[in-house]
Amino acid sequence: MSFLNLFVIIPVVMLLCLWLARNDKQVRIVMAVGSTALLGLAIYLVFAFLAARETQSAEQVPFLFGEAIPWFEPLNIYYRTGVDGIAVVMILLSAIIVFTGTFASWQLHPLQKEYFLWFTLLSTGVFGFFITEDLFTMFMFYEVALIPMYLLIGVWGTGPKEYSAMKLTLMLMGGSALLIIGILGIYFFNGEYSHVYTMSVTEIAQLHAIPVSIQKVFFPFIFIGFGVLGALFPFHTWSPDGHASAPTAVSMLHAGVLMKLGGYGCFRIAMFLLPDAAQQLSWIFLILTTISVVYGALSACVQTDLKYINAYSSVSHCGMVLFALLMMTSTAATGAILQMLSHGLMTALFFAVIGMIYHRTGTRDVRRLGGLMKIMPFLSVAYVVAGLANLGLPGFSGFVAEMNIFVGSFENADIFHRTCTIIACTSIVITAVYILRVVGKILYQKVPNPEYYKLTDATWDERIAVGGLIFCVAGLGLAPLWAQNIIRDAVVPMISHITGM
Repeated sequence: MSFLNLFVIIPVVMLLCLWLARNDKQVRIVMAVGSTALLGLAIYLVFAFLAARETQSAEQVPFLFGEAIPWFEPLNIYYRTGVDGIAVVMILLSAIIVFTGTFASWQLHPLQKEYFLWFTLLSTGVFGFFITEDLFTMFMFYEVALIPMYLLIGVWGTGPKEYSAMKLTLMLMGGSALLIIGILGIYFFNGEYSHVYTMSVTEIAQLHAIPVSIQKVFFPFIFIGFGVLGALFPFHTWSPDGHASAPTAVSMLHAGVLMKLGGYGCFRIAMFLLPDAAQQLSWIFLILTTISVVYGALSACVQTDLKYINAYSSVSHCGMVLFALLMMTSTAATGAILQMLSHGLMTALFFAVIGMIYHRTGTRDVRRLGGLMKIMPFLSVAYVVAGLANLGLPGFSGFVAEMNIFVGSFENADIFHRTCTIIACTSIVITAVYILRVVGKILYQKVPNPEYYKLTDATWDERIAVGGLIFCVAGLGLAPLWAQNIIRDAVVPMISHITGM
C-alpha cells in the first residue's frame, strides 16, 4: 500500500478519536498529535519525492508513489493515488495550514469537539483530492471538502453567518454541478473515440482522443466549475462574505487551501485534459481573470473591515493564479503554483492575526483600531510581515511568485497577452496602497480606546500558529529554488502537452 494513503487514514483516525473524546483536553490532544503527524508526513513526502526524482524524469513517471485499487470495475473506476511536484507542494501547504489552524483554534468555544470534527473532515477531503489522479475519486474528495464549510461558518462564524454560509454553499454546489457534467463528458467521449473508458487523468491525457469540437463544449464546464472555487470573476461574490463570517482557522483553511483546489483543478483537469479547447478559448477566461486581479485589488482599497480587505485581496491573488495558468508558458505556470503556495501561507497568516486581534478588541473595523504596535507587538509585527509578503516585497514568498508570473506572461509576444499582463501589473501598486494604509492606521496611529491598553499580546498557542507561518513565508522567499524546481519538473511536460510544443 502506498504511504500516500496515510494522508487520508490519519484524518479518518482523528475523526474516530475525536468522536470518542470526552472533554476539550482530549480533543486538543487528538488534534495536536494528528496535525503534527500530518505535517511530519508531508515533510517526509517532500524529501522522498526529491530522492525518487533523482532517478526518474518527469516524462518517465508523471506521478510517483502511485497505486491503483479497483473500485467499480464496470466503469473502470479505480482508487488511483500518485503525486507530482505540484501535488507535493499543495499537500505540504495543506499540512502546514491544518497544523497552524489547530493551534489558532486552541481556545475556541463552544462545541470545540464538534468544530474539530468538521474541520478534520474538511481536511480529509483536501488531502484526498491532492493525492488522487482519478477523476471520480478527485470529485468525491472535492465534495467532501466543500460540505463541512456550511456548518463551520453557519454555526461558529460571526456576523451574517447563515447568509454567508448558504451563499457559499449554493455557489460552490453550482460549480460542482458544472464539474460533474464536464467530467462525465470527458469520460464518455474519450471512451467513444479511443475505445478506452477510463477515469485516469494520465491515461486520458495520453490518449488525447476527444475532438476539438467536443472539447470546446466541455472545457467551460470544467474551468468555470473549478473557477468558482478559485474566485473567478464574476463568480467570486461568495468568497468575501464567506471569509468575513468564517471563524479564524476556517478562514485560514478556506483561503489558504480550499481555494487552491480551484486553480489546481483548472490546470490539472480542464487545461491538461482538454488542451485544444484551452488554447482556443483561453482568451475569454484571460479577460475575466485580468478583471479579477485588478477588481479584487481595487475593492480591497475601499473596505473598512480587516477580513473583507484580505478577502478581496484573495480574489485578486487567486485571479492571478488562473491568469498565469492561461498564459500557457512554463515560467508563468510555475509562478502560478508558487503563487498558490505563497498566497496560502500569507493569507493564512493574515486571517490568523486578524482573528486574534478581533478576539481581543471585539472589532475588525479599521476606523476603530489604532496603536496596536504598542499594545500587542508580536501580533503587529506578524501583520506587517503578512502585508509585506502580500505586496510582493523581495525576501518574502510573494515576490518570487509574482516575478515568475509577470516574466512568464510577458514571454507571449502578441499584443493581447502583453496588454493583459501590463493591466494585471497595476495590481502591485494598488496592493501596496491598501496594505500600507491599513498598517499605518491600525498599528501606528493613536490608540482610539483607552480600554485597549488592558489587552494582552499573543498566547503560547497563538505564537506557535503565527510563528510557524512567518517562518514559512520568509523561508520560501529566501530559499525558493527547492520548491521552484519541484514545481517546474511537473509544469514543463504539462505545458508542453497543452501547447503541443
